[in-house]
Amino acid sequence: MADEVNNEVGAAGAPEAEGRGRRGRGGDRNRGERNGRGRRDDRRGQQQEDQGEELIEKLVHINRVSKTVKGGKRFGFAALVVVGDGKGRVGFGHGKAREVPEAISKATAAAKKKMVRVSLKEGRTLHHDGRGQFGAGNVTLRSAPAGTGIIAGGPMRAVFESLGVADVVTKSVGTSNPYNMIRATFEALTEQTSPKAVAQRRGKKVADLLRRGGASVEVAQAEAEAIAE
Repeated sequence: MADEVNNEVGAAGAPEAEGRGRRGRGGDRNRGERNGRGRRDDRRGQQQEDQGEELIEKLVHINRVSKTVKGGKRFGFAALVVVGDGKGRVGFGHGKAREVPEAISKATAAAKKKMVRVSLKEGRTLHHDGRGQFGAGNVTLRSAPAGTGIIAGGPMRAVFESLGVADVVTKSVGTSNPYNMIRATFEALTEQTSPKAVAQRRGKKVADLLRRGGASVEVAQAEAEAIAE
Protein backbone atom coordinates (compact mmCIF):
# COMPACT_ATOMS: atom_id res chain seq x y z
CA MET A 1 0.00 0.00 0.00
CA ALA A 2 2.79 2.40 0.88
CA ASP A 3 4.50 1.55 -2.41
CA GLU A 4 1.34 2.42 -4.36
CA VAL A 5 1.10 5.83 -2.59
CA ASN A 6 4.75 6.58 -3.29
CA ASN A 7 4.31 5.65 -6.93
CA GLU A 8 1.27 7.91 -7.28
CA VAL A 9 3.10 10.82 -5.63
CA GLY A 10 6.10 10.31 -7.86
CA ALA A 11 3.96 10.10 -10.97
CA ALA A 12 2.09 13.29 -10.02
CA GLY A 13 5.27 15.20 -9.22
CA ALA A 14 7.13 14.19 -12.35
CA PRO A 15 5.05 16.22 -14.80
CA GLU A 16 5.28 19.29 -12.57
CA ALA A 17 9.05 18.98 -12.34
CA GLU A 18 9.23 18.38 -16.07
CA GLY A 19 7.01 21.41 -16.67
CA ARG A 20 9.23 23.52 -14.48
CA GLY A 21 12.21 22.33 -16.47
CA ARG A 22 10.54 23.17 -19.73
CA ARG A 23 9.50 26.59 -18.47
CA GLY A 24 13.00 27.22 -17.19
CA ARG A 25 14.56 26.26 -20.49
CA GLY A 26 11.92 28.21 -22.37
CA GLY A 27 12.54 31.27 -20.19
CA ASP A 28 16.26 31.07 -20.85
CA ARG A 29 15.60 30.65 -24.54
CA ASN A 30 13.24 33.61 -24.59
CA ARG A 31 15.72 35.73 -22.74
CA GLY A 32 18.38 34.70 -25.22
CA GLU A 33 16.10 35.58 -28.11
CA ARG A 34 15.34 38.96 -26.59
CA ASN A 35 19.02 39.59 -26.07
CA GLY A 36 19.73 38.42 -29.61
CA ARG A 37 17.11 40.75 -31.03
CA GLY A 38 18.60 43.62 -29.07
CA ARG A 39 22.05 42.91 -30.48
CA ARG A 40 20.69 42.60 -34.01
CA ASP A 41 18.82 45.89 -33.66
CA ASP A 42 21.99 47.60 -32.44
CA ARG A 43 23.95 46.27 -35.37
CA ARG A 44 21.22 47.25 -37.80
CA GLY A 45 21.15 50.81 -36.44
CA GLN A 46 24.91 51.05 -36.69
CA GLN A 47 24.85 49.80 -40.29
CA GLN A 48 22.19 52.34 -41.23
CA GLU A 49 24.29 55.09 -39.69
CA ASP A 50 27.39 53.90 -41.53
CA GLN A 51 25.48 53.74 -44.82
CA GLY A 52 24.36 57.37 -44.46
CA GLU A 53 26.10 60.38 -45.88
CA GLU A 54 29.84 60.15 -46.34
CA LEU A 55 31.70 62.62 -44.15
CA ILE A 56 35.24 63.97 -44.40
CA GLU A 57 37.10 63.50 -41.13
CA LYS A 58 40.28 65.44 -40.41
CA LEU A 59 42.42 64.81 -37.35
CA VAL A 60 43.80 68.23 -36.40
CA HIS A 61 45.67 67.70 -33.16
CA ILE A 62 46.50 65.03 -30.58
CA ASN A 63 47.77 66.02 -27.16
CA ARG A 64 49.07 63.70 -24.47
CA VAL A 65 47.88 64.67 -21.03
CA SER A 66 48.84 63.24 -17.65
CA LYS A 67 47.33 63.10 -14.21
CA THR A 68 49.50 62.61 -11.16
CA VAL A 69 48.02 60.03 -8.81
CA LYS A 70 49.26 58.05 -5.87
CA GLY A 71 51.94 55.76 -7.19
CA GLY A 72 52.86 57.65 -10.35
CA LYS A 73 51.29 59.32 -13.38
CA ARG A 74 48.26 58.28 -15.39
CA PHE A 75 48.53 59.22 -19.07
CA GLY A 76 45.72 59.96 -21.48
CA PHE A 77 45.18 61.53 -24.89
CA ALA A 78 43.08 64.44 -26.14
CA ALA A 79 42.09 64.62 -29.83
CA LEU A 80 40.71 67.48 -31.92
CA VAL A 81 38.76 66.42 -35.04
CA VAL A 82 37.01 68.37 -37.82
CA VAL A 83 34.15 66.69 -39.73
CA GLY A 84 32.39 67.94 -42.88
CA ASP A 85 30.40 66.71 -45.85
CA GLY A 86 32.25 68.82 -48.44
CA LYS A 87 28.97 70.52 -49.39
CA GLY A 88 28.67 73.36 -46.90
CA ARG A 89 28.37 71.56 -43.54
CA VAL A 90 31.20 71.33 -41.02
CA GLY A 91 31.73 70.76 -37.31
CA PHE A 92 34.50 70.21 -34.80
CA GLY A 93 34.81 68.28 -31.56
CA HIS A 94 37.35 67.09 -29.04
CA GLY A 95 37.52 63.99 -26.89
CA LYS A 96 39.68 62.51 -24.17
CA ALA A 97 40.47 58.87 -23.45
CA ARG A 98 43.21 56.55 -22.24
CA GLU A 99 43.90 55.39 -25.81
CA VAL A 100 44.30 57.36 -29.04
CA PRO A 101 41.64 55.53 -31.14
CA GLU A 102 39.01 55.96 -28.44
CA ALA A 103 39.83 59.67 -28.09
CA ILE A 104 39.50 60.13 -31.86
CA SER A 105 36.15 58.32 -31.94
CA LYS A 106 34.82 60.49 -29.12
CA ALA A 107 35.96 63.67 -30.86
CA THR A 108 34.41 62.53 -34.16
CA ALA A 109 31.08 61.80 -32.49
CA ALA A 110 31.10 65.22 -30.82
CA ALA A 111 31.92 66.93 -34.14
CA LYS A 112 29.02 65.21 -35.91
CA LYS A 113 26.59 66.50 -33.28
CA LYS A 114 27.75 70.13 -33.68
CA MET A 115 27.82 70.49 -37.45
CA VAL A 116 26.74 73.86 -38.85
CA ARG A 117 25.78 74.93 -42.36
CA VAL A 118 27.76 77.67 -44.10
CA SER A 119 26.51 79.48 -47.19
CA LEU A 120 29.00 79.20 -50.06
CA LYS A 121 29.29 81.24 -53.24
CA GLU A 122 29.11 79.04 -56.35
CA GLY A 123 29.88 76.11 -54.04
CA ARG A 124 33.60 76.96 -53.98
CA THR A 125 34.29 80.11 -51.90
CA LEU A 126 32.81 82.48 -49.32
CA HIS A 127 30.26 85.17 -50.14
CA HIS A 128 32.14 87.93 -48.34
CA ASP A 129 35.09 88.61 -46.07
CA GLY A 130 34.85 87.84 -42.38
CA ARG A 131 36.72 88.03 -39.11
CA GLY A 132 36.58 85.81 -36.05
CA GLN A 133 38.10 86.03 -32.61
CA PHE A 134 38.27 83.63 -29.71
CA GLY A 135 40.64 84.21 -26.82
CA ALA A 136 43.99 85.28 -28.25
CA GLY A 137 43.14 83.86 -31.68
CA ASN A 138 42.20 86.33 -34.42
CA VAL A 139 41.54 85.11 -37.97
CA THR A 140 40.58 86.87 -41.20
CA LEU A 141 38.81 85.13 -44.09
CA ARG A 142 38.57 86.51 -47.62
CA SER A 143 36.74 85.20 -50.66
CA ALA A 144 38.91 84.49 -53.68
CA PRO A 145 38.46 83.99 -57.46
CA ALA A 146 38.50 80.57 -59.04
CA GLY A 147 41.92 78.91 -59.17
CA THR A 148 43.26 80.56 -56.02
CA GLY A 149 43.11 77.43 -53.89
CA ILE A 150 43.08 77.17 -50.12
CA ILE A 151 45.65 79.58 -48.76
CA ALA A 152 45.53 78.57 -45.13
CA GLY A 153 47.68 76.61 -42.77
CA GLY A 154 47.30 74.20 -39.92
CA PRO A 155 43.86 73.75 -38.39
CA MET A 156 42.19 76.27 -40.71
CA ARG A 157 43.05 74.24 -43.80
CA ALA A 158 41.36 71.18 -42.32
CA VAL A 159 38.18 73.22 -41.75
CA PHE A 160 37.97 74.49 -45.33
CA GLU A 161 38.80 71.11 -46.87
CA SER A 162 36.03 69.48 -44.84
CA LEU A 163 33.64 72.33 -45.64
CA GLY A 164 34.15 72.03 -49.38
CA VAL A 165 35.73 75.45 -49.99
CA ALA A 166 38.11 75.43 -52.96
CA ASP A 167 39.22 79.09 -53.07
CA VAL A 168 39.88 81.17 -49.96
CA VAL A 169 42.59 83.38 -48.49
CA THR A 170 43.07 83.40 -44.72
CA LYS A 171 45.31 85.01 -42.13
CA SER A 172 45.74 84.06 -38.48
CA VAL A 173 47.17 86.55 -36.01
CA GLY A 174 47.91 85.85 -32.37
CA THR A 175 47.91 82.41 -30.82
CA SER A 176 48.86 79.21 -32.57
CA ASN A 177 46.70 77.12 -30.23
CA PRO A 178 44.68 74.87 -32.57
CA TYR A 179 41.62 74.94 -30.30
CA ASN A 180 41.41 78.73 -30.31
CA MET A 181 42.15 78.93 -34.03
CA ILE A 182 39.34 76.47 -34.81
CA ARG A 183 36.84 78.32 -32.62
CA ALA A 184 37.78 81.67 -34.14
CA THR A 185 37.40 80.23 -37.64
CA PHE A 186 33.96 78.86 -36.84
CA GLU A 187 32.92 82.22 -35.41
CA ALA A 188 33.83 83.87 -38.71
CA LEU A 189 32.07 81.15 -40.73
CA THR A 190 28.82 81.36 -38.77
CA GLU A 191 28.59 85.08 -39.65
CA GLN A 192 28.54 84.33 -43.39
CA THR A 193 25.29 85.37 -45.05
CA SER A 194 24.22 84.95 -48.65
CA PRO A 195 22.62 87.72 -50.78
CA LYS A 196 19.47 85.62 -50.96
CA ALA A 197 19.15 85.53 -47.17
CA VAL A 198 19.76 89.29 -46.91
CA ALA A 199 17.18 89.99 -49.62
CA GLN A 200 14.57 87.87 -47.85
CA ARG A 201 15.26 89.59 -44.54
CA ARG A 202 14.94 93.05 -46.08
CA GLY A 203 12.02 92.20 -48.35
CA LYS A 204 13.88 92.98 -51.58
CA LYS A 205 15.08 91.16 -54.65
CA VAL A 206 18.61 89.83 -55.00
CA ALA A 207 19.11 91.79 -58.23
CA ASP A 208 18.28 95.04 -56.43
CA LEU A 209 20.98 94.39 -53.84
CA LEU A 210 23.57 93.56 -56.49
CA ARG A 211 22.74 96.69 -58.50
CA ARG A 212 23.59 98.85 -55.50
CA GLY A 213 27.16 97.61 -55.83
CA GLY A 214 27.46 99.35 -59.20
CA ALA A 215 26.53 96.47 -61.51
CA SER A 216 24.28 96.99 -64.51
CA VAL A 217 20.77 95.61 -64.69
CA GLU A 218 21.74 92.71 -66.97
CA VAL A 219 24.79 91.75 -64.91
CA ALA A 220 22.90 92.00 -61.64
CA GLN A 221 20.08 89.83 -62.99
CA ALA A 222 22.52 87.19 -64.26
CA GLU A 223 24.39 87.09 -60.95
CA ALA A 224 21.12 86.87 -59.03
CA GLU A 225 20.01 83.87 -61.08
CA ALA A 226 23.39 82.20 -60.55
CA ILE A 227 23.14 82.42 -56.76
CA ALA A 228 21.84 79.08 -55.48
CA GLU A 229 21.61 80.01 -51.79
